[in-house]
Parts: sequence; C-alpha cells; structure tokens
Amino acid sequence: MITFATLGPAGTNHEFVTKEYIKFHDIPEANIVLVPNFNVAMQGLINGDYDFILQCAVHPDTPPTLGTHFQKMFAVDSFICRSKDLAVLTRSDVETPKSIGLLAPATESYIDASQWQIRVSEPSLPIIFENLLKEKYDSALVYLEYAEQYPDRVRVDQVIGSPDDVWIVYANERTSEGKLQAWHEGPIRELIRRKVENNALRKVSGSTI
Repeated sequence: MITFATLGPAGTNHEFVTKEYIKFHDIPEANIVLVPNFNVAMQGLINGDYDFILQCAVHPDTPPTLGTHFQKMFAVDSFICRSKDLAVLTRSDVETPKSIGLLAPATESYIDASQWQIRVSEPSLPIIFENLLKEKYDSALVYLEYAEQYPDRVRVDQVIGSPDDVWIVYANERTSEGKLQAWHEGPIRELIRRKVENNALRKVSGSTI
C-alpha cells in the first residue's frame, strides 16, 4: 500500500489536497498518515515508513523540508490546487475583536493583520479554530466551513476564498536526474504560445504606424 504523510490533524487542507492528489493519480488503496509536524514526516520518509510527503509550498516548514535532508529526500512533483475557502471568523460574543489566530507567515498576507492588536500563530487551521472556540483569541483566519458547522458560536467577518496554492511531493528517490523537470505539454504551454503570438502581433502593428 502506498503511504502519504502530510500535516494533521484531521480536516487540514493538507489532508484534503492529498486526497485529491491520490484521486488524480488513481492510486489504489493509498494510505494517508497525518503527522504533527514535518520533522516527523521527513524522518519517516528517510526510514522507509512513508512513500511520499505532500506539503504546501507556502507552509512555514517548507524551506527546512526542502533543505535539511536534500541528499536523502527529494522533491519529485509539484502541482497547483485550490484548497478549502478561508475566512476571518469571530466569536459571536465579541463585538470588537482585538486578537486573531492565524498560520504565519503562510496566511498572514491574505488579510490586513494590523486590524488586530494581538496576532497569534499556530501550526494548523483546525488547531487555530479549536483555540478560537476556547476563547484564546477573538478572531481566526480559518476555513469558511467552520461557520456553517458552528453558526451559533462564530460569525463571518470576511470571506477570503482560496488561492491557487502550489504543492510539493517528496520521495526518497530522485526523479529529475539533475535536469529541469516540468510538464512539457501542460496548460502553460498554450498560455506561452498565445503570449508569443500576441507579442508578435504588437510588434507588427507597431512597425506599420
């Protein structure tokens, strides 16, 4: 059975996107292991406990994941995938929020964080929302779906949506062979072609004026 390690707890975007990746490649009987942090994932991959690690490129732990064991584990794939919609949720009993929980720096740039006097970073969005309900802070930048699940506890102050995040897949075998590894016939091929044609047309139009 193919095993993917990714960030837990249950309900994270990492789990959601890993499931989408497994579906995309039609991998039979794949197993997802939710780890507390990427150090655990890296050690498990090196030890042979996991076949792959899946990580969002903007996660704070991405630089050390790419670099710490670069001679033992390798980036073997990357892809673009939308995630669950994000929103700023505030506890219903708070009129003027002064503190917010978020995943910094990964999601901090999605909002004007200066609106809150206190900003607290946590390792994952499910943990952030759990702490919001425990009144650790007034607001939280988390999944919009939580507002539907707890309509009596929180309100939606701002809908953020979802960026087209880049995701990285790691394995303990190199696939690039030291060369550029990309999808030659990917969607960007058509985008490049159209831009080249448009640039040529502009040059022709400019030369006739």
